[in-house]
Amino acid sequence: MAEFIRVERDDRGVATIWLTRADKHNALSAQMMTELEAAADRLAGDDSVAVVVLAAEGKSFCAGGDLAWMRAQFEMDAATRKVESARIATALGALDRLPQPLIGRLQGNAFGGGVGLAAVCDVTIAADHIKMGLTEVKLGLIPANIGPYVVARMGAVRAKEVFMNARLFSAQEAVRLNLVTRAAPAEGLDDAVEAEIMPYMACAPGAVRDAKRLLRELSGVVSQDKVDFAIDALADRWETSEARDGIAAFFDKRPAPWVK
Repeated sequence: MAEFIRVERDDRGVATIWLTRADKHNALSAQMMTELEAAADRLAGDDSVAVVVLAAEGKSFCAGGDLAWMRAQFEMDAATRKVESARIATALGALDRLPQPLIGRLQGNAFGGGVGLAAVCDVTIAADHIKMGLTEVKLGLIPANIGPYVVARMGAVRAKEVFMNARLFSAQEAVRLNLVTRAAPAEGLDDAVEAEIMPYMACAPGAVRDAKRLLRELSGVVSQDKVDFAIDALADRWETSEARDGIAAFFDKRPAPWVK
């Protein structure tokens, strides 16, 4: 029984994956990522599901990686830490491989891993008041495990604007950056998501899946080599004094040494 993920289905064949760790701003813990991967794998094999929506309960869509989980990784040896930190890449990969269209519903802020979740959606609708950001470098880390999917979605030129500086940006700017498809008023968010779902209800489900597979082949999928490179890059970064100092400063509620 999943604790941090809930899957709902309607009689049309629309499945919604809900992130339900609202009290922690849906931060991605190890258990939550395992549950998310398992949910995606189950839905991928279910021919009765025509469309998948990724949504979240609470104020935030996803605050990124759970920092208590990240801090615990410092007690692990390097090899174990590499396997543990790769959990998010594995979960994102499962969502990215969904044969059904995946629609993101961002009702609240998305940081770090939350941006990765938005990036793997085929269409992402965001409430117009939210903020987003790749905030890892403030902690001495890098947006590595989510990086292949973020860059594939945004393109390298746009990603350069926000990938390296931890700058927060609005939903409207996320549209310009090609990370969000559309921004909608919060009170109209569900209507905007439904407007994305409805056209699929008049399409042959098998043809939709084949069209998505064709599109992936024509546009170039995220390769395992790139995912592995990103995992190694983050593993190396975890070994630096900057990473240790950045995480420690965050938990001690003091500026990191590089803050001027």
